[in-house]
Formats: sequence, C-alpha cells, structure tokens
Amino acid sequence: MNTLDTFQFAFRSLTAHRLRTILSASGIAIGIAAVILLTAIGDGVQRFVLAEFTQFGTNIVTITPGKINTHGGSLGAIGSARLLTIEDGMALKQSRYAEYTNASVIGNAEIRAQGRSRRVTAYGQGPDFARAFNMQIAIGQFLPDDDPRNPRAYAVLGSKVRTELFGDANPLGALLQVGGSRFRVIGVMASKGNVLGFDLDDTVFVPTARALEVFNRQGVMEINFSYHSDAPVQAVVDDIKHILVARHGREDFTVKPQQQMLNTLSTVLNVLKFAVAALGGISLLVGAVGMVTLMHIAVSERVSEIGLLTALGATRARIRMLFLLESIALSTVGGLAGLIIGTGIAGLLKFLISGLPVNIPWDFVFGALCLSMLIGLAAGVIPAMRAAKLNPVDALRTD
Repeated sequence: MNTLDTFQFAFRSLTAHRLRTILSASGIAIGIAAVILLTAIGDGVQRFVLAEFTQFGTNIVTITPGKINTHGGSLGAIGSARLLTIEDGMALKQSRYAEYTNASVIGNAEIRAQGRSRRVTAYGQGPDFARAFNMQIAIGQFLPDDDPRNPRAYAVLGSKVRTELFGDANPLGALLQVGGSRFRVIGVMASKGNVLGFDLDDTVFVPTARALEVFNRQGVMEINFSYHSDAPVQAVVDDIKHILVARHGREDFTVKPQQQMLNTLSTVLNVLKFAVAALGGISLLVGAVGMVTLMHIAVSERVSEIGLLTALGATRARIRMLFLLESIALSTVGGLAGLIIGTGIAGLLKFLISGLPVNIPWDFVFGALCLSMLIGLAAGVIPAMRAAKLNPVDALRTD
C-alpha cells in the first residue's frame, strides 16, 4: 500500500460516510465562522474608536487644572492651587516644541439670531484651534489672531446651527447673541458630525476670553498643546511642566499626552478583541470534541476493515496515517467552509448595516485555520493509535 493508495483510501472513506463527514466538518466550520465574525466586529470596533480619537491628530497634549496623581505636601496648600489661564497658554508658546497652543472653555448657552433661538454647546477657543485639531472652514474664516486677552467679539457657527438659525441665507456679518453678549458671525465650520457622542455641528465657537465672560469663569478648562510630530513625547511633557511650574510655583496641573492615552486605549481594545476571539475559540473547541467522538466511533465501526488491511500487509504506521489523514482532511474542509461562511456573513453585515464597524483581521483568520488543522491532527491521534494497535485476527473475527 503506497502513499497514493493511502490518500485515495482515506478520501474514499470520507465520501463513503457523508453524514459523519458533514457532522464532523460542520463543528469545525461553525467554530471558525464564529471566530471570524467575532474578531471582525471586535477589530472593526477597535479601528472605529481609534479613528474617532485620532481624526484630530495624535501630537496633542492636554493640560488640565489640578493634579490627579497622589503626591506629598501639606493639605492646607490645596486651596491655593492656581487656575489655568489664557496667559498660561500664551506662555506655552515659548516652548521649543510648540506648534500651536489653545486655551479652551466649554459651556451651554442660549443663542439668538434672526428672531430664532436655540440652546447649544458654546466653545471658547483660540485662533489656533482649527489648525491644531484639523478643523475645516466651509465659508468665511475661523477666529482671527487677536490679542487672546482682549479679542474682538467674533463667532463661528457649526453647520447645523447655521442651518437652524439662517437657513440657506448667508450668515456672514450677521449679529449673534450668545447668553448676554453679542457677536459678529465671520465663518461657518464644515460639517464634522458626531464624534464620541458630541455633535460638533450643533456648536458655536467664540474667543476664549469672551467665553469666560459669558460663562462667568475665572480660568480655562484646559489648554491644548500641539507639538511637532518628530518631537519626543516625554521631552514635550517635561518642557510643558517646566514652563508652568515656573509660573505656578508648583505642579498643580495634569499633563495628558494624547499618544499615551491612545496606547492605553489600544491595549484595552486589543484585550477586548482577544477576548471575543477566545469566545469564538470555545465553539472551535466544541467542534474538536465532536470530531474526537466521531473518529472514535469510526474506529469502532471499521474494526473488520482495519483487520483486513493489516492482514493484507498494511503496517501499523500506515493504519495510523490513514486515520490521521481523515481527521486532518475533515478539519481542513471544515475550516475552509467556516472561512467562506464567516467572511460571507461579515461582508453581508457590512453591506446591510453601514454603521456597523466590521473589519476582518486576516491574521486571526489564518491563525484559526492553522488551529483547525492542529485540532484535526490532535483529534485523530488517539483513534489512529487505537486502530493501529488492533490485533488483525481479532479484528477479522468481528466481520
């Protein structure tokens, strides 16, 4: 019995027992399809979340008032912590790593124009905001480069606010009342849509100093520091701390690099993707158990066949090879079927549900296929060894 005969015999055995073959392969196919679907959705969610965070750029450091890390010092000093101010943002421009700086404040305000009114989120921003966060202007311009401490009363509308208040009319030059202050409209932002739950189109942008007056605040909520892409992040953080400590006398602020937050977020999302892949792997494990069971049944049903092969001169190694080839072929066929089913359903979901983030991670797919082949090999080892150990005389007596 040569190698070609061994392959032909193994595959004929599979086609002769179609129901058993289909049942064995379907368990592996369902497991592979589950792995593909779950990891496709998990990878899609990961890409979606990271894209939401990175669409404004990754070379941004956010400075917020108050220190969130535990440190030594007298409790009595807490009340003397300084707020972050527009002047702090101006001082950070002196950093050798600074590309743009922006002092920001956010609040909710009622706006009025053309006899219409609505309540929106109002952003107090500096002139560098649009450049730092890759924001585009549809018409007009963004806030001009005035003295940050005494800017002109200009406003830039989000696209939704422009439509709600002015319709199709050109809003440039119109007066807009924000809270108790009046502003001149000089621009309209390009539509940005919802980002992490915030509707950036239903907004109004005014100079930071003017927003502090509207919201009756003394300090800004955060300062955004945009640095050159080739600058080392830790050096940027150290330089920011050096400048602000020199102004405040101590470190009463928190510096959060966006790159650091993205790395942490990416790690969490990778763990999530691995977790959903493990859930799909449970289905694959169930399929493997089913294959082991059916292979044991196959050995029991084919005792006389094994005895005849042995009597005709087939060695124990050849008998083992026959059953191993059958199990590997079953797992490979099941894996390929699962690949077709899983990718097909994932593609269909992406086509039918446009908002559903689906992306097939092919490294997980090929890993699952390799795992299915290993399962087939492992599932066939014990039954193959059992078949090879059968005594040919005893096996022939069962016929």
